[in-house]
Amino acid sequence: MSDYRMGQAETRFAEMIWENEPITSTELTKRCEAQLQWKKSTTYTVLKRLCEKGIFQNNGGIVTSLLSREEFYALQSEKFVEENFQGSLPAFLAAFTARKKLTAEEAAYLHRMISEYEEG
Repeated sequence: MSDYRMGQAETRFAEMIWENEPITSTELTKRCEAQLQWKKSTTYTVLKRLCEKGIFQNNGGIVTSLLSREEFYALQSEKFVEENFQGSLPAFLAAFTARKKLTAEEAAYLHRMISEYEEG
C-alpha cells in the first residue's frame, strides 16, 4: 500500500481540492493564499508532493484527484486498523466501544452492514 498519509496542512489543502475540483492551479494558489496564507511556491511544493503520492494530478494546469475523499479516508482507516490492531476489525471495534458506547442507530447500521456482507 502506498503512503497516502497527510499532515494537518496537507489535509486542509486536499479538502480544498476535493471541494473545488476540477480546479486550475492558478485558482488553487489564490485560494491557498487567502485561506492558508501560503505563497505560490508553497502551494506548488505541497501539490507536487501529493501528486507524487498518487492522490492528485496536475494535468495542463488543471488539478483533479486520483483518489476521492472517500477512497482516501477508507485507505487511512484500513492502514490504521492494520498497524494498530493487526488488521483485526473486531479488535478495533472492541477497543473503540470499550470507552465510547454505540448508539442504537450505530449498532443497527453495523448490523445491517454485516447482514449485507453475509448475503453477498
